[in-house]
Amino acid sequence: MGLLDGKVALVTGAGGGLGRTHALLLAQEGASVVVNDLGGARDGTGSGHSMADEVVNEIKAAGGNAVANYGNVAVAEDARAMTQTAVDTFGKLDICIANAGILRDKSFKNMTADLWDIVVNVHLKGTYLTTKAAYDQMLAQETGGRIVVTSSTSGLLGNFGQTNYGAAKAGIAGLARCLYLEGMKYGITVNVLAPTALSRLTDDIFPDQVKDNFPPERVSPMVVWLCSDEAKEVTGRTWLVAGNRVSMLSWQLTELARKDESDGPWDVEDVGEAILATKDSWPSINPMRGMV
Repeated sequence: MGLLDGKVALVTGAGGGLGRTHALLLAQEGASVVVNDLGGARDGTGSGHSMADEVVNEIKAAGGNAVANYGNVAVAEDARAMTQTAVDTFGKLDICIANAGILRDKSFKNMTADLWDIVVNVHLKGTYLTTKAAYDQMLAQETGGRIVVTSSTSGLLGNFGQTNYGAAKAGIAGLARCLYLEGMKYGITVNVLAPTALSRLTDDIFPDQVKDNFPPERVSPMVVWLCSDEAKEVTGRTWLVAGNRVSMLSWQLTELARKDESDGPWDVEDVGEAILATKDSWPSINPMRGMV
């Protein structure tokens, strides 16, 4: 018996990297899987069927159930068709993993509107369109569901040369922080994954000496567990998974200065002095630095 026997899952960007390992492990745990992949390059150009088809064939060869979908997550009609493929083929949809993405890295000095738009469209709009269609189907079924969206430490903690990507990934985390509140009464959990792993997007970015520590296979077990009945009360959380390390990123409020409300507003110099006096106690702006 698998952890996901009888479940139906959609994974976007599942033709390689993290999406592929998510799809394979979902199927291994008993889920029927819609393997979506546009089949394009890292920068979003091109398309093809071979990547999704190969993963479907891998799943079937291992005795699992899968069907391919070749749609573009940034196109509303395609996103709706992904969920419909699950319903038409397997009768329902229980799990949605929004994983598809591209890179168009540039320093902000060299960023253009076109580079900004295509990355935000694929990541943020694509996540919205994919999860909206899946969420609506889950509501119609009245049986709950699992949604996992993919953010990044680039958006949550920052990274040079990725203002477009980081903004989109931070937006995805914000979407999830709101959606989990709405999904709770329907039994739909929403969690955020911020992975560190080799993939189509990162293969030539990782230093060679650490590549063996971050295969995508080390991220997928956490994702699959979040999609199980065991995780039915786990929602609204952001999970950083790097190699065999799992961390929870918490949004926290740290009060640094206060004065009596009856004293009126701060003087500009006084508030600055009060803030700077606490500087040595500020948390690291990037706790992941040096981890990879």
